[in-house]
Amino acid sequence: MLVPDPRGDIWARIMAGIDEAYLANVRQALAERGMTIENIAVDGANLWDDDPEVRAANKQAALLHLELGSQLGARSVRLDTGGTKGQYEWTNEQFDWIAALYREYCVIAADAAMRVGPENHTGAATIPENIVRLCQAVDHPAFGVLLHLRRWKTDDPAAADAAVAPWAMHTHVTRALTLDGIYDAMSALRDLGYNGCWSIEMPTLRLTELEIWVAAVKDVFARWALGA
Repeated sequence: MLVPDPRGDIWARIMAGIDEAYLANVRQALAERGMTIENIAVDGANLWDDDPEVRAANKQAALLHLELGSQLGARSVRLDTGGTKGQYEWTNEQFDWIAALYREYCVIAADAAMRVGPENHTGAATIPENIVRLCQAVDHPAFGVLLHLRRWKTDDPAAADAAVAPWAMHTHVTRALTLDGIYDAMSALRDLGYNGCWSIEMPTLRLTELEIWVAAVKDVFARWALGA
């Protein structure tokens, strides 16, 4: 029977710092719960911003969070691609910058036994052809995509998930799916070879709402265990 591992995600903005005393407390809290960190999702570190000063600041933030991931034993770090706000394509300059910087980050991540890469989150990164092209251009074993299931600007989000599946390092199950659609989306990705973590991203003030989605994902595991 499939049993969910005690893994967790961290949204970087809930972290209070990177000093050793603080990180020691985080490690202790994880150990007390028998948990490991699957992914650190970083906002505010987009690889491309049209403002060069923001790009430089974002790079420092990205390097800081790669170090944070290394210190906490995270398995992956999500750093968004960025781009021009409101645009769904990258210019050649933007694409070359983004791909080259991911290759730089991949070297750092590989040294810490992590993977690093974008999420199909906003802008050009929500176009599946853009993400596939980026994955092919970076072409590094430490590169991966946090696959936000079905969150694409396309008429066929299921096909988009499938196209990006070879590079999936982590997943987000969210309201981009329906409760009825969770089984189909997860099963399709599993059948394409994905064997990583299934994470639920659910901004809500109602714990009961989150429990519904956790139960739905657990039900998928139960159906798989029965051969479904």
